[in-house]
Amino acid sequence: MMLFSLGLGSLFLTTCFSSPISQPKLSFDGIPTLSLADAPVSRLDNSNAKNSLADPSVIQTDDGHWYAFATRSIGSAIHIQAAQSSDYETWELVVNADGSQYDALPSMPAWVGGGPSSTWAPDVVQVADGSYIMYYSATAAASLTHHCIGAATASSVLGPYTPVGSEAMFCPLDQGGAIDASGFIDDGQRYVVYKVDGNSMGHGGACRNAVAPFVSTPIVLQPVAADGVTFNGAATTLLDNAGASDQGVVEAPALTKSGSTYVLFFSSNCFSDGHYTLSYAISTSVTGPYTRAAKPLLQSGDNEFTSPGGADVHVDGQHMVFHAAYNGGRAMYQAVISVVGDFVSF
Repeated sequence: MMLFSLGLGSLFLTTCFSSPISQPKLSFDGIPTLSLADAPVSRLDNSNAKNSLADPSVIQTDDGHWYAFATRSIGSAIHIQAAQSSDYETWELVVNADGSQYDALPSMPAWVGGGPSSTWAPDVVQVADGSYIMYYSATAAASLTHHCIGAATASSVLGPYTPVGSEAMFCPLDQGGAIDASGFIDDGQRYVVYKVDGNSMGHGGACRNAVAPFVSTPIVLQPVAADGVTFNGAATTLLDNAGASDQGVVEAPALTKSGSTYVLFFSSNCFSDGHYTLSYAISTSVTGPYTRAAKPLLQSGDNEFTSPGGADVHVDGQHMVFHAAYNGGRAMYQAVISVVGDFVSF
């Protein structure tokens, strides 16, 4: 495979502003620019695909390189998109030797529905033996209106990844399915946190669950063994939607830890109507209870962002990627966060 560098004046943001976040502005020489505090921030937008680079995840390898993985885009045959950066500032889409876009998960297992599958929200983690696990969501063959979560493995960070087994890892179809898995490790114990997709069984309105009675959309924590796949304890619900104030939706969980404080990042409200947020909740225990911050970390209208959310945080608890609406799709943004006590900031 090889890397394709996107052109000047199109997709990358490199110049500094002061905190808080500022939306991209074109500088005098035509190069789009953006920064967050004193840390450069970039935006990556796959302009050839409608949904761009939504629901990104981020990982750094031992050689210092950064990799991001993102949701399949409408109109594309690519299941999972990949991008790379050597400095966490300038990102490049990964492409094949012939210039076509690289697919990090080229083959689907038997549990995935036939035809063009809708693959969402990948997350990649490295396990103890040096290999990599990708968690991903895809349409369930048993119910084409719902998604389930699978796992795939690879010996290198870019893969290609091979699905594990013929069954989904999380597939509660009677509760609406499951999406948005994210890995987390704490004192040697591995976890997967994910969303039960109850709004897929909701009663209407934005994202199908903005009309009472509101269906539960719990964020669930599942302990797993060192292989990142085998369950080794009871699952715990960490958070659920608060009804109308969340439009019946909480999703896109990502856990990190700062000192003795656990921070659960999540999105609430509907991603498609401008009310989506990047929010967080705090706990002194990995299993909760979690207390929501008084306000979202980012929401529509903050410095001209629209529908920011779908965040992931690197294991260092500082490097974050998220998406926001851009140019008819959703672009990936990167940032550096700070956690001081119960407060998260850029």
